[in-house]
Formats: sequence, C-alpha cells, structure tokens
Amino acid sequence: MSELGFWRLAEAQPDWVAVIAPGGAQRTAGELLAAANQVSHGLRAAGVGVGDTVACVLPNSIELVELYLGTLQIGCYFTPINHHLVGPEIAYILNDSEAKLFVGHEAFAEEITKALTEVRGIDPDHLFAVGAVKGMRPFDELKAGQPDTKPDRRTAGNPMHYTSGTTGKPKGVKRPLVEIDPDDLAALYCGFQQMFGVEPFDGNVHITGSPLYHTAALLWMANALHMGHTVVLMDRWTPEGMLSLIHEHKVTTSHMVPTQFHRMLALPEEVRARYDCSSTRCMVHAAAPCPPEVKRRMIDWWGDAISEYYAATEGGGTIITAKEWLAKPGSVGVAWPGSEVRIHDDETGEWLGPNIEGTVYMSLALANFEYKGDAAKTKANRKEGFFTVGDWGYVDEDGYLFLRDRKSDMIISGGVNIYPAEIESVLLTFPKIADVAVFGIPHDDWGEEIKAVIQPAEGVEADDALREEIFEFCEGQLAKFKRPKTIDFMPELPRDPNGKLYKRKLRDPYWEGRDAQI
Repeated sequence: MSELGFWRLAEAQPDWVAVIAPGGAQRTAGELLAAANQVSHGLRAAGVGVGDTVACVLPNSIELVELYLGTLQIGCYFTPINHHLVGPEIAYILNDSEAKLFVGHEAFAEEITKALTEVRGIDPDHLFAVGAVKGMRPFDELKAGQPDTKPDRRTAGNPMHYTSGTTGKPKGVKRPLVEIDPDDLAALYCGFQQMFGVEPFDGNVHITGSPLYHTAALLWMANALHMGHTVVLMDRWTPEGMLSLIHEHKVTTSHMVPTQFHRMLALPEEVRARYDCSSTRCMVHAAAPCPPEVKRRMIDWWGDAISEYYAATEGGGTIITAKEWLAKPGSVGVAWPGSEVRIHDDETGEWLGPNIEGTVYMSLALANFEYKGDAAKTKANRKEGFFTVGDWGYVDEDGYLFLRDRKSDMIISGGVNIYPAEIESVLLTFPKIADVAVFGIPHDDWGEEIKAVIQPAEGVEADDALREEIFEFCEGQLAKFKRPKTIDFMPELPRDPNGKLYKRKLRDPYWEGRDAQI
C-alpha cells in the first residue's frame, strides 16, 4: 500500500488480524482502532491534551497497544515505564515526566502502590489499572461511553522513553512535537523497516519478544502495525516459546537481542529441529554486542534473515545485512541513508580518520531531542550536530563501523586498553558458560586487572574445577594480557529483559572508596 499508518489502514481494511496477545486472544484492526479511538476520546475527556504525558506500567498486552495508539493520535507523549522498577523509581519517572494520566497493571500492584504515595500532579481520577489495584479506576472506565470514531483535530504525539539511569537518574528523551497527521508521521517512521527490505502487508507477521517499554521493541511493534502486519506479543520470553510461536504463526520479522540468540542456540538440537523457522525474513538484532561465533551460528541457521543495526534512543545509527557481515565480520554496518557516523578524539578535540579508534558520534536521523530537564546532559553529549552514547570504536576505509566497547567499560591495565566485549565474546563460546560479564577491578601496580563473573550453563556446577577449566580454555584463546585474573560465579547476571547488562552493579562494589575511572 502506498499510504501507511495504522489508523488509516485499519479504517480502510478493518478485518486483518492486527494483534495476537500472550495467551492467544486476537484483535482485528477494526477492533483495535475502535478501542484506540475510545482511549483518545477518554484522554481528552480527562483534560489530557497536546504536549501532555501519558505514562504506564504494563506488560506486553493489547491494553498497552490501545493506549499507545490512542495517545499518539492526539499529540501526547507516551511514556512506558520499566515494570521491573521499584516504587521510588517509578515515582521519579512519573514526577519527572509530569504525567497527567497513568495506567498500571495489577501484576505490579505492590510497587505501583508504593510509587503513588510519592507522586505529585496526577489527579486521583486519572489513575487507571488493568485488573484490580487499590485506589485506581478500571482501565475500561477510560473508554466507557466514549465514541469509537476518530477524534477530530488529530495531531501526532511521540513516545518519550527514559534512559536506563545506570550512571545516575534516568532522563526522558524528548523530541519536539510536529504538527503533522499521525498517519503521515507513522509512514515516515516505516522507512526504518523498509531499510531492511520489509514491505507493507506482504504476508508479514511480527513477533515482539522484548518488553515494549524499550524504545526499539515499541518502535518495531508500532511500525509493523503501521505497515499492516500482524503483531504477535510475548509477555515472558523463553527460547522454545519463541520458536513455537514462529512455527505456529509463520513469523517473518522481529527485533531481537544477542542474549536471545545465545539462549536459542543453547537448546538441544532435537528441540530446535521441532520448529520450522523458514518463514523468517528479517530478524534484526541490536541493543548489545553480538559475539561473532553466536552471530555466525544464527546466520547458518536462519540465513539472510539475520540483520543488525546500531543505534540509540536519541537517534542516528548504522545497519548491516548478513551478507555484508560475513564480508566484514564484527562490524555493525554503515550509516543509515541521510545519516553519518564519525570518530572523535575527546582529548585533542579532533575528528579522526579511518581505522583510528575514538569515541563514536552519530548524526541525528530524524528530529532533534533534549534530555527532559537536563540541558547540561543534552549539551555534553553533542558536538557540531552529532551525539554520542559513549561507545568506543573506529570506522574503516569503506565506512563500516566497528565497536570496541563502551568507553566507560574499557579496562586500562598497565597503560594498555583492554576491551571486555572481546573477552566476553570468546568466553561465550565455551559450552559450560551461559552468560558472562568482564570488567576491571583495582590493582595497585597495574591500575586495573580483569575480573570475570560467570553464569554457568544449566546443569553445570559452579566450583573450582569449572574455574580451572575456564582458565585453561582462555590460555588457548586469549593473549595473556586479556585473560581474566579472577573468576566469580553467579546463578544469574543482572540483565534487563531486553538483554542490557547492568555491569555497574557488579563492578561498583570493588571500587568503593577509590577513584575509579569509569
């Protein structure tokens, strides 16, 4: 179709299945549109208007999709909050975002209730819940009695996601609103999927396995709807569960993270063989470095369907296909059309040429942004129209970006730069390791030494014998200066459901009371 945008498509063709919820409940495009329109009218009846923020703590669900679509066609900001946060953290985001209306879910009632004791500025009548939460109105009351027709004066809103806050309080990434028809803006965003060769309708089925409070998961889900695709939602991701849904619904597209690849590949061969994944066309991964061996095995399994991009909530990025990656193993690709990637020497203030390592900067691909309420942070990460998230890498002579690591994660031992991501990639090829984090800890002579924290594979005992096996494995795989000096074990590493590793939680205790350069 030449004209994209869910609201427009659903009105013209109401009968295609738009969403399949966890558990199997389905909504046609017409049913979803009617509910989203009721949300829009309900928000306006509650006094929520252009530029106001609607926030939620919801699992992947039809209600979240309804709220998203209803909010973004009347010029509001939509802020989905990580449902793993505790009460004070939820309250901080609700206050900082100046949310005018909030929707929660009974599954997270305990922390939501704690949060609401600290929240300012939300009318008690504007607190809604899916399920029963004390002091909150049923979500259906927001829609009750409202017309299911399109609201008038439609204008595009925007998501406002909050950064993870691993180096302080999270900040909302706030893009300015543009006076444009919501469907027209949605059609522009669909250009992102089209960079990967994904086309409207065309039998596409998109599966969302990561939480929709993540920028990329929400964008890919929404764009799938805006292109007329069916969306399959998972609430609790499991490797076999995803393979089963791919097989059942003939899934063609998804947005994934390397941790999910690793866990699917760890399934016994006979389990993976039960499920037909030949329908996959564009299974894109991002959010964390993918160990080369893991990526190579996924390409062997799913072929050209495996693509990758590198980007951030703030905008900009690169893209690489499976074929390109096999020619440039380890690269995260070339800049998006109309975008640019540069490498900067933060000490000299100079932009660097090919094959010289430095801080990675990207130009903004869509619209300017600010960190809400933090002009200093907004200014600090920008240079001459480019921004950085603090990654370290280089661009080769053909324009392909290679990431070395987070600049803040880089270990400097005896004056030598050591990249934990490289070491982690090697360790993940050892079959008795399920997950690993490598970081620097204080050393009186060398400044830092290498520590590895390892999550053993299922059924593997964490003991001294395993530790010695890993040390022996490293001797044949890593130069001496890259080998971990000490190894600790944990039953599970602190990752969020989208695969992001909270490395500071592991590293910080070793640096307490010392000047850690992190």
